[in-house]
Amino acid sequence: MDVALHKCGVTFVLDRAGVTGSDGPSHNGMWDMSILQVVPDLRIAAPRDAEQVRAQLREAVEVRDAPTVVRYSKGAVGPSVPAVGRIGGMDVLREPSGGERPDVLLVSVGALAPMCLEVATLLDAQGITSTVVDPRWVKPVDAELPALAARHRLVVTVEDNGRAGGVGSAVAQALRDAEVDVPLRDFGIPQRFLEHGSRKDVLAAVGLTAPAVARQVTGVVATIDGRFADEAAETVSAEPEAG
Repeated sequence: MDVALHKCGVTFVLDRAGVTGSDGPSHNGMWDMSILQVVPDLRIAAPRDAEQVRAQLREAVEVRDAPTVVRYSKGAVGPSVPAVGRIGGMDVLREPSGGERPDVLLVSVGALAPMCLEVATLLDAQGITSTVVDPRWVKPVDAELPALAARHRLVVTVEDNGRAGGVGSAVAQALRDAEVDVPLRDFGIPQRFLEHGSRKDVLAAVGLTAPAVARQVTGVVATIDGRFADEAAETVSAEPEAG
């Protein structure tokens, strides 16, 4: 509150953001983006890979008139996820082929970018086109996001943060404020303490896997325009749905 009230350019760096798994229930960084949403003018960066950690940390320390937060996950550093374009301040990670209105806008938060790209591939196999964007800075919501959302039939947010008050909620509010009436589905961590286990196992237990997300998105698209009605109840993989 103090640094935000006085518009101080202080950068906070949050390690162990999202699911840490092996550190146990008390050490999962699953509330930070919800708690920090309430701080006026504060900006939150959620880098997707090591290259973006470096880039966004440099961007954060250059901000002189507001506090910034850079969050990143625990664990081995994965491969870089290149952008194929830029819309506003958002990186486009995948664009649909063809000139028709895409079905789904996937908003990927932080380290879940590889999973979101896998979701897009699974949707494509079902005939569902998608755009994948990484907002990079998740607070405030990028000014270009509502207009981009309006060009799709469904918006899907995926984050390793609690669903209550998280990035999905902020995006939904931004769409309402812009009078964009596109349906939105938010995927994140349920509001409960998570069991001890590997990061992979914990994410699977809460349904944050590509097959689980793609299966649910396929069902939502089926209800929007009647396509895939016969297949809506089928799974896109043999993986059971998380409870």
